[in-house]
Amino acid sequence: MNSQPPDPDPRNTPGVRPGGTVPPGETPPGEGSTGSETGPHGDLSRGWAKGPMIAIGLVVVVFAAFFLAYALIMIL
Repeated sequence: MNSQPPDPDPRNTPGVRPGGTVPPGETPPGEGSTGSETGPHGDLSRGWAKGPMIAIGLVVVVFAAFFLAYALIMIL
């Protein structure tokens, strides 16, 4: 099989100076460092709303009450 190795020979690579350095301007940046859509999209200081917290609290209370009732039935 006559295939080329995946890495080119550094001595024959275009745009590379002797010693392996690259001259300025030879390789463009991959992408911009900042964009117009960077940063938070809104006020993130509010935290959770009251509705979901109340719903989660009710589920926890019902869950705990179930296991407490189960434990009392098993004891008696």
